[in-house]
Amino acid sequence: MTRRAHVALVTCFNGDETVNYEATRAQARRQIAAGNDLMVCGTNGDFTALTHDEKIRLCAAIAEEAGDKVRVIANIGCPATFETLQLARAVDGLGLHGIAAITPYFIACTQAGLIRHFSSLADAVTTPVYLYDIPARTQNHIEPATARHLAGHGNIAGIKDSGGTEATVLDYLQVARDMPGFEVYCAPDHLVLWGLQEGCAGVVSGLGNVAPELLARIVSAFNAGDTAAAQEAQRVFAGLRADLYALGFPPAMVKRALFLADPSVGLSRQPALLPDPQQDAAIAAILAARGLD
Repeated sequence: MTRRAHVALVTCFNGDETVNYEATRAQARRQIAAGNDLMVCGTNGDFTALTHDEKIRLCAAIAEEAGDKVRVIANIGCPATFETLQLARAVDGLGLHGIAAITPYFIACTQAGLIRHFSSLADAVTTPVYLYDIPARTQNHIEPATARHLAGHGNIAGIKDSGGTEATVLDYLQVARDMPGFEVYCAPDHLVLWGLQEGCAGVVSGLGNVAPELLARIVSAFNAGDTAAAQEAQRVFAGLRADLYALGFPPAMVKRALFLADPSVGLSRQPALLPDPQQDAAIAAILAARGLD
């Protein structure tokens, strides 16, 4: 299996906080040039700050930009199944490789509720559906037994695990081994190479926004069987993650690092973290030390 890297693409904003679609397309082209696939409207894409119509327009724009060059997965998860279905139907047919849905958030769900939610979604669209587990943000976790049940649905293609624990990834990978056609994508940036070595179909990375070539190097070296090169690229990538994320909320740090190199990405919508001169200086030093400024 050829492993793949998806970058959870940032959403760019103008000074008045409207979406800058052209700048977002430019970021997509940057990732495509590096050889990375894309995820739009994910955590690093400020999806919680986007309106329903903005999400649809972003999905259409990035799908068009990608064409047949790379794969695009769109996160369309909303707190309620009703709105999730509305959004999913609106982007179905855009040529997306997959529709990912973060677990409902704010609303506490039982595992039976999650099964109904994701089954309803998979029934409603023809685009393959990917489960999206990030319990630290949603307080709802897709248990491995639930993933196994959902993997039996003909239109559920896999899961994006953003839980950050190796044990959960391994549990999902066992589901994948038992259920052919079900893929596991590992998200935490410090686990990129480990996830590939364990059998993940690929990774979804937020940090790849900052260092697209470095992320691509980990995956391409792994695919080529060059373990030493993959390990070295992972070492640098993990060091960048540790230093940058130590400064604050990871998606905000990714966005700010990009802004310092390219102001066209803009700030995030409020109440996201405001710029801080001392923090900016620390970010700039981290980027310069790795030749990313």
